[in-house]
Amino acid sequence: MKRAVHSGAAVAVGLVLMLGGHPVYADDSRDGGGTGTGGTGTGTPDPQSGGDSAKGGIGAHIRISQSAVGSGRPTSNATSTNVNWKPPVCWYEPMYTSKEYEEFIKSAYAGAQEPAASYAKKRADEGFHKDDKGLWWQVKFRDDDFSADCPVTTDNWEIWVPPADPRPDPHKLTPEILSELAYNATKLPTPPVVLSPGAQRLVVNLGTRVKLDGDFDRVWTTADIDYKGVQMAATTVATPVALRVDAGTDDADPQSCTYDLVKGDGGYTVDSAGADCNVTYRRSSGSGTYPFKASITWKVTWTDSADPDGPTRAPALPDGLSTVEQDVAVKEIQAVNR
Repeated sequence: MKRAVHSGAAVAVGLVLMLGGHPVYADDSRDGGGTGTGGTGTGTPDPQSGGDSAKGGIGAHIRISQSAVGSGRPTSNATSTNVNWKPPVCWYEPMYTSKEYEEFIKSAYAGAQEPAASYAKKRADEGFHKDDKGLWWQVKFRDDDFSADCPVTTDNWEIWVPPADPRPDPHKLTPEILSELAYNATKLPTPPVVLSPGAQRLVVNLGTRVKLDGDFDRVWTTADIDYKGVQMAATTVATPVALRVDAGTDDADPQSCTYDLVKGDGGYTVDSAGADCNVTYRRSSGSGTYPFKASITWKVTWTDSADPDGPTRAPALPDGLSTVEQDVAVKEIQAVNR
């Protein structure tokens, strides 16, 4: 169920609904095209993509690409460690020259009912900024959840942006907004945790050794736009820094352990053999199992370019998490005294 829309945005949403359920914009094929509207999908794996494991788009012309995460490794959407963090709900993208905007309004709104008819008349009365240097930027939504977080009205469904913008709209696309969209689109590999003894052969009062299996390295995601002379990009870089394991029961001592990851030739790894902390179960799981959970904490930084090794920018993005849960069976070893 979608959240309630505040009164100002309701009118703007009415424009969307009258024009087919989503923002309408001019055909961009002559300019190299975009990636279509809506959706944050990161595409399908492409082994020939030069290192990008997934490609897709969001908005009208923002492209999303992500680095490889390891052959055949399961992935999941990055989870923010900051429960209050939210990705952008909406933003403005460059869409039309003044001539294209005039053509768009006259064709897309021809015969429209209210409130679209009044909106088209308002823009016509303003003159579409004919002969002015600049572009019309149009609001785009991350999904269909139109909410009070995006204060769009019929006065600012599209905004005129001159080459030197004296007072940028807070929702106008910037590298920082691109970094947040890239973060939200990032898929992280689930922790390739190997247990010893095996998951179905854990033993009461015996420490559970954990290690990461195979190559496991940083992941980066780039969001960029190159349309009508507007070029910008941002790349988020997620670096694995720690592994936390949780026993899944109070009948363990300790119930959790955290290990720092170490960078090796094949990526980041950890092996808890000889560590000060190893989960030790104190009671058998009987005929059932315990939900053993492993979580990787990722330090996330961003740079205002398509280069993951570019200089780190502020403000900081929250750490990310990738988690995997598996059922483990814990048995007691019976000793016989003679």
